[in-house]
Amino acid sequence: MLRDDHYTYRVTWSEEDQEYVGLCVEFPSLSWLDQDQESALKGIRQVVADVVADLASNGEQIPEPLSTKKYSGKFQVRVTADTHRALAIKAAEKNVSLNRLVSESLARQI
Repeated sequence: MLRDDHYTYRVTWSEEDQEYVGLCVEFPSLSWLDQDQESALKGIRQVVADVVADLASNGEQIPEPLSTKKYSGKFQVRVTADTHRALAIKAAEKNVSLNRLVSESLARQI
């Protein structure tokens, strides 16, 4: 296993496989199937550790864990002119900035 494992893991049920599947966000091509949730998590963590060790031994770049990345709180989104207009109208109707309207709308989606 990795000594400082800060990657983002998820275990979910796979109806198709009839097993739990362990996933790692930073390594989207990797997964581990198991009948038991805990074993699925343990399995994907071991696979990630093996891949990280292999990347390191070959001098290849190792993905940075999302948990250690710094985020500015800013990103740009391109929308159509019609969408921009509709959002601006809705923001004006609610007496809030366009940024606040979109930020709150996005926050409700997660």
